[in-house]
Amino acid sequence: MSDISKFINIGFTNIMSADKIVSIISPESAPAKRLVQNYKENLKVVDVTHGRKTRAIIITNSGFIILSALQPETILQRINNK
Repeated sequence: MSDISKFINIGFTNIMSADKIVSIISPESAPAKRLVQNYKENLKVVDVTHGRKTRAIIITNSGFIILSALQPETILQRINNK
């Protein structure tokens, strides 16, 4: 791993460090919906969808989740292309 962090666009000019991503999951399942609700109750959700449908939940190593309007596959491609 290099000393320089890799940053990726997660939608609508929102950028995060790829090193902070633990997992990217689809929001369609019941467990994923419960996860989002639990994190919202604990004020640990960052919503960067700009009012659009959530298509990916990014779980970070800092205890937050990020809701993105991009598909998980799109985010993965952006990570791998950098």
